Formats: sequence, structure tokens, C-alpha cells
Amino acid sequence: MTHNITDTKNSSSTKKTTTKIDNATVKREEMKNSPLHKFFVNALKDIYYAENAILEALEKMQDAATTEELKDAFEDHHLQTQKHVKRLEKVFQLIDEKPEKKECKAIKGIIEEGEEVIKATEEGTATRDAALIIAAQKVEHYEIATYGGLAQLAITMGHDKAADLLERTLEEEEDTDYHLTEIAETSINFDAEQED
Repeated sequence: MTHNITDTKNSSSTKKTTTKIDNATVKREEMKNSPLHKFFVNALKDIYYAENAILEALEKMQDAATTEELKDAFEDHHLQTQKHVKRLEKVFQLIDEKPEKKECKAIKGIIEEGEEVIKATEEGTATRDAALIIAAQKVEHYEIATYGGLAQLAITMGHDKAADLLERTLEEEEDTDYHLTEIAETSINFDAEQED
């Protein structure tokens, strides 16, 4: 008899486990069809496009910069952005979605503005560097807003690992923004003000 009771417990336990798996599967499928999940994925595609576009823009900004300090900052941010792209690909994987780009009109506009800054300022001047820093910080602020919002949505939807990755990128974007401010405040803005 004891044997039968054990079998019943095992059988009951198996049913509960199966039910939990089925409920998790159902919940995952329901989540994928929810408007919030669709918005989240759409926003990920948007920032994925943006990060790839930023990679190209950073190369142009590095070439256009005057001071070695700013050139180095743009190079460092380029390397960091490559990591952000890989991290986003991991986020897509964690939520069972394929990494795709969706044109981001906001970042396109900000990048075009940065290209206009290069054309409108004289090569080799601190004024150009000051303008490039502002252009780069516009990009940073867009990324900070996006990653902050995405991290919170990921937490809300229970995508904890994805949220951790998004929060790590958010922190790095905030650090880059702070570093650009330091570069501007230590010399570039003052030097630009002295130019004729």
C-alpha cells in the first residue's frame, strides 16, 4: 500500500509540474500577443536600429573632432556601442524574438543634425568640438530615455535578465554623457569662447 501512495504522490506531482509548464507556456504566448509586449519589441527594434546608426556616426564624429581627448572619447564610445548592439541581440534572444531593425526617425534626425554641425563649423577648432559634444549628448539623452523606459518595461513584464542587460547599458550611457560634460567643462568650451 505504501507503494501505491507513493505512486499517487508522484503522479500528482507530475501533473502539477506539467500544469505549471503549460501555464508558463500559455502565459508566455499571451504575453507575446499583449499590446505592451508588442510595444516593447517595437521599441527594441527602434533602439537596435539607432545603435547601429550611431556606430557609423561616431566614426564621422571622431574624424571631425579636433582634440585627442574628444577623439578618444568617441573611439571609446564606438567600442562601447558595439557591446550595446551585442547586448540588445541577447535581449531579443531572452524574450524569444529575432533581432530586427526598425528605422528610428528620432535618431536619424539627431545624426543629421550632427552632420550639419560638422559642415557648419571650421575644421580644427574648439568651436567644432563644443558643437560635436552637444550633438553627441543629444544622442546620449535619447539613449538614456529609451534604455530607462525599456528597463522598466522589462521589469514590469517579468523579463528580469533582459532588464539587467538594459540597465547595464543605461548606466554606461549615463557615464558617457557625464564624461562628455567633463570634457566640455575642463577646456573645450573655454577654448571655443576664446576663438575669433
